Amino acid sequence: MDIRKLNLNLLLLFDGLYREQNLSAVARRLAMSQPMASANLRHLREYFDDQLFLSTGRGMRPTQFAESIAEPVKAVLAMISRDILRTPTFHPKDSDRVFTITTSDIGVMIFVPPLLARLRELAPKASMRCVTSAHDQLESSLERGDIDLAIGYFPDLTGAGIVAEDLFDHPFVCIARKNHSTIRETLSLEQFLAADHLVVNQDGRSQEIFERRIRDLKLERRILLHLPHFMSVPQMIANSDMIATVPLSLGAWYADSGLKLLPPPVSIPLIELKQFWHRRMENDPAVRWLRSIVTEQLRDRDPSLAMSPDYADLGR
Repeated sequence: MDIRKLNLNLLLLFDGLYREQNLSAVARRLAMSQPMASANLRHLREYFDDQLFLSTGRGMRPTQFAESIAEPVKAVLAMISRDILRTPTFHPKDSDRVFTITTSDIGVMIFVPPLLARLRELAPKASMRCVTSAHDQLESSLERGDIDLAIGYFPDLTGAGIVAEDLFDHPFVCIARKNHSTIRETLSLEQFLAADHLVVNQDGRSQEIFERRIRDLKLERRILLHLPHFMSVPQMIANSDMIATVPLSLGAWYADSGLKLLPPPVSIPLIELKQFWHRRMENDPAVRWLRSIVTEQLRDRDPSLAMSPDYADLGR
């Protein structure tokens, strides 16, 4: 026997006939015409080389062979319905799922607090894990499900299997210490170029947008200090006459720590922040739920603007 010639509709007809022993009744239940039901019964008889069901005064009675395969057919249909055709579900209140995201160090400050608050409210047993991933390994990590979502600025995450959703555009701001020796409440281009700068060097991160803009404008400035990450920037700026140009969220977070925020003296493209996932996880109910929470909390809602409303116009 060739299993390729045996489709699910034939097994459904067999199972219905075995239970009801009435071809017309089974055809109606399966939304099948009487001629189609008769044709399918012929296919079954040809496939098994057995009459399977014989017309009698008490309905269509199964043959001995039909009796022998009735339970296996029923079990196969039950398994398909239970394990293959079931709709995956996710129940946040009962889940102890550990959701894994990757984002930048600034992303931890700006994205995680509203997401974590919503997670505690809707899924109190669940938790969140933030990880770092090399840019060239991130797509495969998303595909394997090792990482559920990437949230932030990932310009290289453009593979065919990647799906992205826009969240919000985020501006840059210049930061200086509040009692800076030469810079007061505004920052001119001349002051910007004359100042000592602190620069964060991170490949594939948002800072490249600003550095590329400086190169395009052919501006030359004195870089006094290079750092590999943002976390020590506020302290270094608050205790020196250096200035730095950073995403607004970093400046807003530390605005009360001896820093002042100043609009940059040149226009800078906005940082396009998104959430990314892999198509393999498109219908995973837990990941789909997490994506909905990210959308709810962050789509068109930049949390840093609430922390620093005076600088909301930078994002326009």
